[in-house]
Amino acid sequence: MKDPNEIVKIEKAIAQKYGEEAILNPKHLWNEEKEKEYIEQLKELSKKDNNISERDQKINIDGLFISKKLLTKDSNRTCSVCSAYSFDPKDDLYMNRYECCKKCYVNWVEDREGRWKAGWRPSESEANKK
Repeated sequence: MKDPNEIVKIEKAIAQKYGEEAILNPKHLWNEEKEKEYIEQLKELSKKDNNISERDQKINIDGLFISKKLLTKDSNRTCSVCSAYSFDPKDDLYMNRYECCKKCYVNWVEDREGRWKAGWRPSESEANKK
């Protein structure tokens, strides 16, 4: 810079165009209350980041790594009859209602819902045959 007052001239031009706040030092407006508020915001952001990273973890299920966010604690995706793990959303109805996959529903439950609800289940040998 050739002119030592050039910075002062630039600051005056900025102040005229955008107001005095545009050239103030940010520390000028900072105080203890704002510091506490900022720290609280950082803590909240950290909690959200932890929750997101926790959901993005992979879980090993029978040799397959599945994102934790795809699994919910409420849903059991393993068929109680054939022990198959189902990714098929069509199985949701059968898993929730009968605790078995669609294939086992067709083989063992369909038209025999009363017996199924009473507690009857096929033996392991019967289930393996189908």
